[in-house]
Parts: sequence; structure tokens; C-alpha cells
Amino acid sequence: MKKDELFLWGGSIAAHQCEGAWNQDGKGIAIMDLVTQGTYEIPREICQTVEKGKYYPSHDGIDFYHRYKEDIALFAEMGFKALRISIDWSRIYPKGDEETPNQLGVQFYQKVVDELLKNGIEPIVTLYHFEMPVHLVKSYGSWTNRKVIDFYLNYCQTMFEALKGKVRYWVTFNEMNHIDPQTEASDIFTYIIAGLKYTEMENQKQTLATISYNMTLASVKAVNLAHTVDSSNQVGCVFGLTPAYPLNCDPQNAMNSLKETDREFYQIDAMCMGKFPEYKLKEYHVNGIDLVVSDADKLAFQQGKLDFIGLNYYSSSVAHYEGDDDNEETLFGGIQNPYLKQSKWGWAIDPIGLRYLLNYVYRRYALPIIITENGLGAIDQIDENGEIQDDYRIEYLQQHIEQMEKAIVEDYVECFGYLMWGPIDLVSATTGEMKKRYGFIYVDKNDDQTGTLERRKKKSFNWFQEIIKEKTSFTNENV
Repeated sequence: MKKDELFLWGGSIAAHQCEGAWNQDGKGIAIMDLVTQGTYEIPREICQTVEKGKYYPSHDGIDFYHRYKEDIALFAEMGFKALRISIDWSRIYPKGDEETPNQLGVQFYQKVVDELLKNGIEPIVTLYHFEMPVHLVKSYGSWTNRKVIDFYLNYCQTMFEALKGKVRYWVTFNEMNHIDPQTEASDIFTYIIAGLKYTEMENQKQTLATISYNMTLASVKAVNLAHTVDSSNQVGCVFGLTPAYPLNCDPQNAMNSLKETDREFYQIDAMCMGKFPEYKLKEYHVNGIDLVVSDADKLAFQQGKLDFIGLNYYSSSVAHYEGDDDNEETLFGGIQNPYLKQSKWGWAIDPIGLRYLLNYVYRRYALPIIITENGLGAIDQIDENGEIQDDYRIEYLQQHIEQMEKAIVEDYVECFGYLMWGPIDLVSATTGEMKKRYGFIYVDKNDDQTGTLERRKKKSFNWFQEIIKEKTSFTNENV
């Protein structure tokens, strides 16, 4: 990134949560196409095939596939400088292992990118946001199989070439870090990341370590490939991070905090430091996990270092401590913080946690950071005047933006963008619900499948528009 480039204000969306058109124009079945609606307390049902009488939220999404021009026009009206989208792998290679791509899928994303550029919006493209072709899971075992790395790289090359000269910011993976072989995983996280259920794995620790390693290796190889296709490409990876604070100043609790906060950083270490970390390999060895890093792998880690880091931040937690058995655990692990309010979905609202992580990540890697997700899921109501007064969302975002600015101005963190999740109401990834709304733009769709899909501006739409106008001349040096 150039130091004098304008700060990238905008938003992030994901294909499986917004596109719909799940079986149109040659698209194959992806893993999120087989998940039904539910809540995260009870993991959503994961089917082997599409079954009659069951509702699959990704099948319709919010119909971005047919309405992308309308939605991009609304983003442009707000003044967006960037939009992060994802490409559904199964739209490009329906089964994942074909030799030639589905040209209708390629053309769709070319049209979306062209529409963004026409509206002065920088496209930031995520290559894997939980959208794996289900054939790769059933026939190859997903990321447990190294062959899938080659299929992924073939898909990446197709998109690097198809969007060459139009897209300069790429993201290899979204939030692959939520599976660690040293902690108990949940079915929903192992499924959305790799299409596999944790409870059905025969050797859970070994399987999770293999998945994690192969995805990390795939990422660094994709970085090198992107640079080979176009040396001007800037490539990052997005990580969903949650600081775990100590309960108090008891040294043991401080150590617990360090370990719980740090446990998901080993993949970032591998992608930024030029090698898979020795501390993780030693940890694997002690725990009976067999992982071989070949000489070719070592070279790939050296050649595929990230250009930037994407940070998804929603909440913080408290590290586990002796006697916490009866305490409520958060979705991402850790214990609820009694000093913080929670969203309706149990996520602690902690703006300072964003500043904390920006400092933590930047001082560790000294790489530019872009906030790729930050937002508040809430139940929005349309009032008697047909308006949505979402002051709670404005308050949440304002507080987080203020802490981001402090990190940049007072702490000298190099952060070059803020992408809010999700600027238009989407299907929730963790619950499959529509009532858990994040957007500046309301979509008339309900969990009972009713609604017109009409788009409607919320109060926060005009607020964010003013934020961007006010700060439009800032660069990533002086925001």
C-alpha cells in the first residue's frame, strides 16, 4: 500500500450469505448450501443432500446475484471507497476438481467487479469464505487431503487471471483460525470452515491439525501465485480474533489470558514469518500429532508472506480460570465479561478491544492492517413512519471507529481501511437467521421466508454517509 492512499471506508459481504441463485448458471453445491436455519446454541442441521420440506438460507440469500447493481448503487450513494466480496468456489468450479471453469460463474464476478469500479468502489476479493464445493468434501475429505490444495490453487489462478488489472486487493481465506487441535471445536465451526463435523471425526486432534496446516499452506502458495500472475497484487488473509482478558492480576490468570488470546495466532505466524512455527510443531509432537513439513513446504512459507492482515473483530472475553465451570461461555470461547454489555446474541460489546487487537497484531507483525469486519447484529423494527431508527448500531460503530482512530493516531498502528459487516442485511453465518441484522440497508425478508426483498435505508445509512464525507480526505497515515 502507498502511504498517501485514501483510507478505505466501506463494508464486507459474503457470497453464501447474500447471492442466492444457488443452482443457477452452472453453480455447483457448496457446503453452506446444505445447512438449515437454526441457532448457535443448537448447531444447525447439516444434511447430506438437499431435502424437500427443509429450508436452506443460502439458496435464496438476499438475491444479490440478480440485484447487485441496485445494491452497489446504494453503497456508492453512501460513499463507499471499498467493498469486500467473496467468490463462491462452486460457482467457478462446480465440483471443485474440473479442468476448466464455468464461464458463466467467472463472468458474473467480472460484472460485479466492473460495477464496483464504475461506481468508484475498490473491490477486495476473498477467495474462500466458507464456500467449498461439497464434492471436494465427499470425494477427497476436504482439507485433510493435499490434493485439495492444488484444486484451490487452480481456482485461484483462474480468478487472478480473470480479474487481472481490476482487482489489486485479495484475501486468501476468511477466519480459518477458529479450529485449533488443542481445544475442543464445535460442529458449526469445523463445518463452515471445512465441511466436516467435529463430532464425527475419528481422530479429532490429528484431523484438525491436518486441516489447519493444509489451509495455511494453501494460503501462502496462493500469495506467491498472485504475485506471479501480477506483481502489483496485494494479498492478505482475514482472521477473526477475540482478546481474552485475565479475570484479575493473579499471575496464573494473566498466563491463561496470554495463552487463550494467542492460541489462534500460529497460522498468522506461519503466513507472516516465513515458516510454520516451531512452537506449534513441538506442541503437536508432545500431543501425538504427526505433521510433516517438507522442504517444498518450507520454501512455500518463505515465498508466500502476506502483504497485509485482515482483522475481523466483534467482541472480547475473559480467559478461563479455576472455578469458572458455572460461568457462561462465549461463542468463540472464553467467559463473559461482567464489566461489558452484551448484544442480543451474547457477544460482549467492547470497543477498546478493537484498539487492543490493532496494537497487538501490528506490534507483532509490523504489517498494514485493514479491519475487514466489525458490526452489531440486532433485531431492527420498522416504525409507524416506515423508518428504522437503529441508534444502537450507530452508537456501536461510532465507539469502535473512535478506538480505531486512537490506535492509528495515538498508537501509530498502520491501518488502511474500515469495512463494516455487513452493510446490507444478510443471512447470518452462525445462525442462518435474517432477524439478526447488521446492515445500513434493510432487506424485507423474514425467517419464515416471507418478504418482498425490498431494500430500505436505515437511520445508520445517512450517519455512515456523513462519516465517510467527514473523513474522505484522510489517508492511512492521518485518519
